[in-house]
Amino acid sequence: MAFKHLFKAKLNWTSKQNPKDSFKKFNSKTHQIKIEGKPVLDVSAAKAFKGDPSLYNPEDLLLSSLVSCHMMSYLYVCSQNGIEVLEYSDNAEATLEVNPDGSGRFVEVRLYPKVKISNLDKVELALELHQKANQLCFIANSCNFLVLHSASCEVFNI
Repeated sequence: MAFKHLFKAKLNWTSKQNPKDSFKKFNSKTHQIKIEGKPVLDVSAAKAFKGDPSLYNPEDLLLSSLVSCHMMSYLYVCSQNGIEVLEYSDNAEATLEVNPDGSGRFVEVRLYPKVKISNLDKVELALELHQKANQLCFIANSCNFLVLHSASCEVFNI
């Protein structure tokens, strides 16, 4: 039996007066997302799409979701397999393809997880478990594009 969980987000946006012409409005892409019990998230479009580059954008948030979910799934499968993860980092990249008509989609995400574990005998298993983590990752399972992994693993001597 599948369990269902409901997540909610509230978005607020208003148009603004053009400061050069008080009769014209312009569409700022900056908006706020509110999730109950959490700080407000200020969001805009990516700089390439005339957004505020100092704010998060949907593309940043999608990639962040993937990277975070993969790490949590990976830590879970490592704990199931007796692997003590001491450090985890990633420098993920996402490729967005934009069509001439303005539509677009992500075509690929590459994760580059670097893991430090405590047991030399488990390095090979630690690397293999990224595949299992990908199979469990809620966000990766919701995507219609490739999520690839180029993982590395080191042993940290305590």
